[in-house]
Amino acid sequence: MITLSHYLVVSGILFALGLAGVVARRNIIIIYMCLEMMLSAANLTLVAFSRFHVLAGLPDYSAQALVFFTITVAAAEVAVGLAIIVALYRSKQSVEVESVTKLQG
Repeated sequence: MITLSHYLVVSGILFALGLAGVVARRNIIIIYMCLEMMLSAANLTLVAFSRFHVLAGLPDYSAQALVFFTITVAAAEVAVGLAIIVALYRSKQSVEVESVTKLQG
């Protein structure tokens, strides 16, 4: 039987992989994908806690409502973030972090 600790371990591994990708990579797109993986790990944790928190014999779905909100915010973040990445690529012709840190013409 799968317990809450199984979900938390998977979520922790996903978050750690995302954090390692943010720290180690130099490509902005890879860093952005790792940030989204970290957000998904947090959402998995929220859903797991919501599923295993039982009130009157039924799961408490209040945290899952928060997950829908975070998914909506993540969708808006993707739209804005990718637009910024495309604009930086057009101006610098590169998606490497070093080329973006120097925002001189």
